[in-house]
Amino acid sequence: MAKESQAEEVIEVAPQKKTKAKKEEPKKPQWEIKDRHYYLIGKQPLTFTIPSRHSSRRSLLWFDTEKNEQRELRYATNQNSPFKDEQKGEVTLGHIMFKDGHLFVPKQYQALQKLLSIYHPALNRIYKEQDDIAEAVDQVESIELELEALTLATSLDIDMAEAIVRVEIGSSVSRMSSKELKRDLLLFAKRNPALFIELANDENVQLRNFAIKAKEANIISLSQDQRIFSWASNGKKLMTVPFDENPYSAFAAYLQTDEGVEVYKSIEKKFA
Repeated sequence: MAKESQAEEVIEVAPQKKTKAKKEEPKKPQWEIKDRHYYLIGKQPLTFTIPSRHSSRRSLLWFDTEKNEQRELRYATNQNSPFKDEQKGEVTLGHIMFKDGHLFVPKQYQALQKLLSIYHPALNRIYKEQDDIAEAVDQVESIELELEALTLATSLDIDMAEAIVRVEIGSSVSRMSSKELKRDLLLFAKRNPALFIELANDENVQLRNFAIKAKEANIISLSQDQRIFSWASNGKKLMTVPFDENPYSAFAAYLQTDEGVEVYKSIEKKFA
């Protein structure tokens, strides 16, 4: 009996197109309906007026990138838009006046808020909008920096404390008691924490203090033109200060050289 041949059924499948995942475009920040505060940058006179409409004397235009054209701005108290081409009917023009450097705009005045917060060319140049969140962040960072400086100040030894305070108040630090020194160190850290931390991490600040103390103790001398350091005992020259450089900073750098290390050891013995 002959075997029947079975034909295999072939099913052709059309090639599948790969679908690319659509990129999500970043969402534009939504305009928040709220009261807004604005303040002048720099001087804050009793009253200050900024342009509220375009004129030949004072330009008040905004370039629209979608329409690729300049659009005229004006503040009309009875309109919902700050753009002149969107305003209809009779308009009542208003003034934009800061009093004592501040301007409060309630949430009902949306056209004025948008003019001030988005379109006005004086934004971030003559005035700024108050940002409570950004100000809170700045305040937190400032407090944290102050805490860091105060914590560092309490951990410094007396020599380093003297070196830093000397930068602030000069040679009178030599006549201060340890309590006065500690007080002024903490006040310095609180008043200018960034500079304090910079000085505390500056390896040359102690060497500068060392040089000043050596000068005050008449171990070394500095010429009247503040260009040459010498031994006070015999007038032998130690180093010449480079032009336009602080003499004690230059001497601190010199003390770190091979020759300067020997000078440092010699001065240190004379202090003992």
